[in-house]
Amino acid sequence: MSKTIDDLLWNKKMVKDHGIDMQHTLHLIKCHDFVGEMIAQAQARGEFDNLEGAGQPLKLEENPYAPPELHMAYKILKDAGFAPYWIELGKEIDTLRNKFVLEVDYFKRYTRSLFCQNLSPRAVRHYERRKERFYAQSRERLTEVSRKILDYNLLCPVRQLGKSNFDMEEEMKRLVQEIEELVPAVT
Repeated sequence: MSKTIDDLLWNKKMVKDHGIDMQHTLHLIKCHDFVGEMIAQAQARGEFDNLEGAGQPLKLEENPYAPPELHMAYKILKDAGFAPYWIELGKEIDTLRNKFVLEVDYFKRYTRSLFCQNLSPRAVRHYERRKERFYAQSRERLTEVSRKILDYNLLCPVRQLGKSNFDMEEEMKRLVQEIEELVPAVT
């Protein structure tokens, strides 16, 4: 174990400032270092050489998270090129998020390029209408993604695989702020 971790562990100021949580964290680090040392020593002695199955691909035919009664159904679906609904839903969420990011990027580029030139009042009004439509469409897309994330998290068999959702109002506020910063003050 390193001298630095010992110093931190017994540093009374750290314990006073951060309480027992810091002591626990440092204890875990100390244990991790001990286990790491043991593994490194075993590797040096060659205890991991020539293990059964070394160099062979892992056998991942069965999903360890799926209920046993569904293994056969999942295998049939997999062999037919299908995935469980929650997996497909996760892919759809990722696709929608990426598409949304591209749409926002496109609208930002459109805004920048538009205001590089001298605009007539009619062009500014047209832009304002288009911007309001963009905001409405963005809200609809974000609502759809948020709803799908909720569905995904309800269907996902393992909590750790869940997707974090977002605050709709915060996302819209951030989006509007980013767009409005690109529009000159005098339009």
